[in-house]
Amino acid sequence: MEKSIENIWKEGFLKNDALVAPKVNSLYTRKSIHIIDKFKRMFRINLAAIVIGAFVFLILSWFAGIPVMGAIFFVTLAVLVIINKRLLNGLEKIDKGVTSYEYLKAFNQWIKKQVAVNKKISSFVYPIIFMSLVLGFWFKDAEGILLGERLVDKLLLKFPDTPLMLGIPVTGIIGLVLVTGLLAFFGGKIYQWDLNLVYGKVLKKLDELLADLDRLRS
Repeated sequence: MEKSIENIWKEGFLKNDALVAPKVNSLYTRKSIHIIDKFKRMFRINLAAIVIGAFVFLILSWFAGIPVMGAIFFVTLAVLVIINKRLLNGLEKIDKGVTSYEYLKAFNQWIKKQVAVNKKISSFVYPIIFMSLVLGFWFKDAEGILLGERLVDKLLLKFPDTPLMLGIPVTGIIGLVLVTGLLAFFGGKIYQWDLNLVYGKVLKKLDELLADLDRLRS
């Protein structure tokens, strides 16, 4: 029978020949259970919130007359959730036959892998979300005419010499490419900021706990 996390903790963080007071070992056991359980709970809640938010945005975008935006946004978030759900499933495959200290180290390695994967994905996610906003409003029906075309017509009335490419102002295309490029370049940093905002305290406690245990083992 596979060991539960609690059973792993009962065997102690350190090997039997390690001279660590039982009360100290018990203290770190309780801290570790709390940190891992809290992270898993927050991670699942975050995924559930993304799913709910994607569905709500899809419905609202339909009634707002910008279904293109809602569809792209929904598909992007759906892919993001599927990838992270698979990563979460991978967490359950960590060998539970190891000592609790080794399990905690493996858990920390899993977090680093999850962060690395999401950083790479963020270089695509943020630009796609931005493009969904632009396309959504461009293709919005504004009294029988696409909103984007209506805006271009108004622009040409004031600035008739505005250069166009495929019916779109060149300056607009340049701005679009620039913003998209910046979002792709800084996507990983934006994700890291978001990660620290949501999980920062938990990850800091995990790092501190591992540092303490490494000192005890040395």
